[in-house]
Amino acid sequence: MKRTISGMVGKGSLAHNRRSFIAENVNPERVESNIKYCDDNLKQIYHELFDDAVARYNVGKRKDRQIHDYYDKIQHGKQEKLFHEVIFQIGNSKDMAVATPEGKLATEILDEFVKGFQARNPSLRVFNCYVHLDEATPHVHIDFVPFVTNWKGKGMDTRVSLKQALKSQGFQGGSKHESELNQWINHEKEILAQIMEQHGIEWEKKGTHEEHLDVYNYKKKERQKELACLEQEQKELSEKYLNLLIDMREKCADVHSLGEEKTRLEQDNVQMAEQVRIAATELEHIEKRREKVQTVMNAVDQELEKFGQVDLLLPQPGSLERAVTYREKR
Repeated sequence: MKRTISGMVGKGSLAHNRRSFIAENVNPERVESNIKYCDDNLKQIYHELFDDAVARYNVGKRKDRQIHDYYDKIQHGKQEKLFHEVIFQIGNSKDMAVATPEGKLATEILDEFVKGFQARNPSLRVFNCYVHLDEATPHVHIDFVPFVTNWKGKGMDTRVSLKQALKSQGFQGGSKHESELNQWINHEKEILAQIMEQHGIEWEKKGTHEEHLDVYNYKKKERQKELACLEQEQKELSEKYLNLLIDMREKCADVHSLGEEKTRLEQDNVQMAEQVRIAATELEHIEKRREKVQTVMNAVDQELEKFGQVDLLLPQPGSLERAVTYREKR
């Protein structure tokens, strides 16, 4: 008998593992058949693993640099995840289906695999582990907190680190496809294959053809297709954004030009208002001068009227009469 082995990184949905909700691919009638190995409180695990290290780190530190809650620090940080999950499966729904003799054998093998997991991986603290028998094929979810002790680098001497935890177990990273995580998953698949051999099942290693890809690689290839589509969509959106940006800049230039025109008109209005004010002042002065002149003209008219009366009252001077004599006599 030959069967494939699937080993992949899981999403880490503890609610899914516990069946706090029932997904579409789950048979509700078989939920009770699931096997729970552990389901510990994650925060309590953090206290267990890191409280002593936190206390050592805080010695002599200013209050604003002390760590008060390591769980909260990791949860809101960007360098490490709170925990990781791996999923292992033997065969598929066609050759190792649940509720078949082959599926029962797969469950027994996974049970033996799980029971030796923590001893094989002392730097991966398992806190949640379930074998699901309510889906098409038996498979196991293992959730763990990776940690390293006696750390000599920056930070606490015991800290969360998947990379360093796996290195402490002998998995040294190489190329992108030979990372510590990939090396470790392949090693665990080898362990699972050894247990399968003890039960008369040989590990069938498929090629790289798509129909023979395991679950992880198939999903990875599908994500790459989606990524290519998204990149094309991003390119189209970038071009559209660039055109909109150019159009917006042209509009801004028009607005700027209109703003300058508005400023010029406002300045002209100010100048015109000043000219109107000056003209009004001059007009006021002219009006006052006109009134003064009018007064003088009125006085002249009165004088002229009086002069006319005097002309009528005074007789004409006599012939050869001197002006002084006329004035004295008349």
